[in-house]
Amino acid sequence: MAVALTACHQNPFLQEWSTPYGIPPFDKIKTSDYIPAIKAGIEQQQAEIDAIVANPEAPTFENTIAPLELSGSILSKVLGVLYNVSETDQTPEIDAALEEAIPLLTDHSAAISFNKGLYKRVAAVYHADQSGLTREQQMVLKKHFEDFEREGIGLPDDLQLRLKEIDNELALKTQKIGNNILAESNAFKEKFGISVSEYPTAMTTTEDRELRKAMFEAYTSRGHNGNENDNCALIIDVLRLRAKKANLLGFETFADYQLADKMAGTPETVDNFLSEIMKAAVKSAKAEIYDMEKIAGHPIEPWDWWYYAEKVRKAKYDLDDEQIRPYFKIDNVVKGIFTCAHTLYGINFELLKGVPSYNPKVVKTYKITDADGALVGIFTTDYHPRSSKRGGAWMNNIREQYFDAEGNEVRPIIVNVGNLPEYLSVDDVQTVFHEFGHALHGLLTKCHYQSVSGTNVTRDFVEMFSQFNENWAFQPWLLEQYAINDKGEVIPAELVSKINGALKFNQGFMTTELAAASILDMTWHELKLGDFADVKDPAEAIDFFEAATCISMGLIKEIVPRYRTTYFNHIFSSGYCAGYYGYLWSEVLDKDAFSIFEQKCVGQDGQWDMDKTVELARVFKATFLERGGSEEPMTLYKSFAGREPDSKPMLRGRGLIN
Repeated sequence: MAVALTACHQNPFLQEWSTPYGIPPFDKIKTSDYIPAIKAGIEQQQAEIDAIVANPEAPTFENTIAPLELSGSILSKVLGVLYNVSETDQTPEIDAALEEAIPLLTDHSAAISFNKGLYKRVAAVYHADQSGLTREQQMVLKKHFEDFEREGIGLPDDLQLRLKEIDNELALKTQKIGNNILAESNAFKEKFGISVSEYPTAMTTTEDRELRKAMFEAYTSRGHNGNENDNCALIIDVLRLRAKKANLLGFETFADYQLADKMAGTPETVDNFLSEIMKAAVKSAKAEIYDMEKIAGHPIEPWDWWYYAEKVRKAKYDLDDEQIRPYFKIDNVVKGIFTCAHTLYGINFELLKGVPSYNPKVVKTYKITDADGALVGIFTTDYHPRSSKRGGAWMNNIREQYFDAEGNEVRPIIVNVGNLPEYLSVDDVQTVFHEFGHALHGLLTKCHYQSVSGTNVTRDFVEMFSQFNENWAFQPWLLEQYAINDKGEVIPAELVSKINGALKFNQGFMTTELAAASILDMTWHELKLGDFADVKDPAEAIDFFEAATCISMGLIKEIVPRYRTTYFNHIFSSGYCAGYYGYLWSEVLDKDAFSIFEQKCVGQDGQWDMDKTVELARVFKATFLERGGSEEPMTLYKSFAGREPDSKPMLRGRGLIN
């Protein structure tokens, strides 16, 4: 097409990829290719949308929604690569490309959101008789129509322009916040010799109390040091801009805006949900303090918690992390997630050699096939830390699953990224299973349209599947197949029993810090625009707000929120704003679903009936993993469980109730 010739004919993004399985030709992509490809992609998609709007035929799903779903193929290719590489192999050149790309993409997104001709056609299809559409098509149509409404199509032109300016500012500022967090995390590693992902482990093993205090203070003050990486002013700006956006769109607060299309529905629902969990968690945490202080002989401070909790765990369960790690070498744990998925869902894994990779030294790529040999997708792993990679662990889609205009299915390319050591702790093992749960959601999907394919579901539903997959990690039937040390010895049954017994340990602390971070997120985003009017010192304002919020939620002084404001990447740089509660909300669903497996598949002898387990797993796969967002979340859940979700398995699983 002409657009490809006007850019640069050597640009890999503007050519057909002849690579195996359509894997991006990473070895041929240069940083200088991104911006020309983005500009060409914008031109391409705009032309495709213009053609939809200009169609003289009456609007239908097939001539309006279907081509809209398929529009922007160049942008999908380039952004699938750029967003992944920017998080894993950041360079100043990549940062510069993103800084240039963000205004272009924001303007382009606004041009689509405010295209009245396109909206008119979408609305016509939405308000017409939908009985001839499949349920998936109805959900796709609903999503496009509601997106227009949520993005301000009904606003006058001057307010649309202001909204576009706000979105542009937000995109640039949130990108900067993420970069600052990475820089601060790298500074932490340079000072203490450990990465932020290794912080919990270091806090359990460091005997020097003053050193623990220094590490705690450095860890919890990231982005709040008054240096060039300080996030305080940026965060106040982002919160103010989000409040302005919400007001423009007819909502009192940004939390109201964010929750309007989620399972929870309203901030009040989330607040009540978190409040009940917080009460139970703090009660449990206070009991944990009593056990620790008996060993410590002095009051517990926040920098003491990990250290003395580990001592209590050893005393209660005779369990030492160093006993565990030899059985959980990262390669063996990967074997574990693959073995589990093969057993439950019938899929197979093959390591691919010689295929393109964005970082060939550390990245591994696998071909995943169904029992009949059909391609399920491509799965890439990137587990080890490096200074160019942001902290934490996540799943990305390099390519979504969908059907093209000719009816050919395009299978997904999924990435799991982490910051893990060679030999894993119990928490690390759960992280690998968690992120692979997201990957399975993206890989096993069987939708026709990208906007509802795989993990394209609401934020407070998507974590159900990652957390559900964690439930299998320490099941004895699976451990005996992957938890093997370098001598070839399978993890002893006694150690397995200790691990499973200890999984409920310290859950008062873990739940409290998670609920506290969720409440902090909600409380920030429940502020009204006027609340930001008198902020003169952003750092002082953040400190005051955090302190007041922690008192209000009943947080005890020995615990701080899992993420404090200035390094809360999830809500300021990763799309979980007014949505971090989703981890706990989804946990109710995942633990309840797993309890159904236990009820139906575990005998009186405590052993899993694997035939029944596999049979139910295939139902789970067909109900959830294949359906993506093609049906309302609660409808899917009730079709699997036969009832409303029950919160008791989650509270019981965390040891908060008997």
